[in-house]
Amino acid sequence: MKNQPYKRILLKLSGEILAGTKGYGIDPDVLANICNKIIKIKESGIQIGIVIGGGNIFRGLSASLKGIDRTTADHIGMLATTMNSLALQNALEKVGCSTRVMSAIPMHNICEPYIRRKAIRHMEKKRVVIFASGTGNPYFTTDTAAALRASEMSCDAIFKATKVDGVYDKDPVLHSDAIRYNEITFSDVLKKDIRIMDLTAITLCKENALPIHVFNINKSGDLKKIVLGQSIGTTINV
Repeated sequence: MKNQPYKRILLKLSGEILAGTKGYGIDPDVLANICNKIIKIKESGIQIGIVIGGGNIFRGLSASLKGIDRTTADHIGMLATTMNSLALQNALEKVGCSTRVMSAIPMHNICEPYIRRKAIRHMEKKRVVIFASGTGNPYFTTDTAAALRASEMSCDAIFKATKVDGVYDKDPVLHSDAIRYNEITFSDVLKKDIRIMDLTAITLCKENALPIHVFNINKSGDLKKIVLGQSIGTTINV
């Protein structure tokens, strides 16, 4: 597409989004809706990598606070992200989208192990690559995994899908006078302690000059509009 601003992107989805209004598990209607959005941007010629959280199934940090060993809890959380990744792969391939799941923890019977050069090759062949199991290490969130994979894949930007339409100076659900930023720097996000992503992820993106676009995944058409260059949501940049 002429003047297309992005060649390759990383889409970060939270597990909670897949649960929809049910609050747990995977809502097939939500999954189908997300697939339609992904297909539309893929048809624009953009190469796509995806990282999905596992919070709709298991949250390692919350579990560790309830007595489960933190490392064990995080490993369970990594398995939850793999379950979500396989579900998304299945849904995408049902609508004709060639997809690969690559896991940071080897699971040869169900998906490919993560190999950077192979992942890049998949993208070059127009396959959607879903990166499962986070970074493969405990104590790191899927936000950090998204920042890491986006950096490794030389992505042009990270697109963080949320339930709100950008980054605010305070919680817009609790405060009616909350102000949304159209743009904000990484330094200001760190200084103001805005928890849109964890600090490790923000720092990694800052060091690699990797912009983050925060948007509402539930708004029809917003994802495609953003990747085609429209100013929607909030952009975090240097």
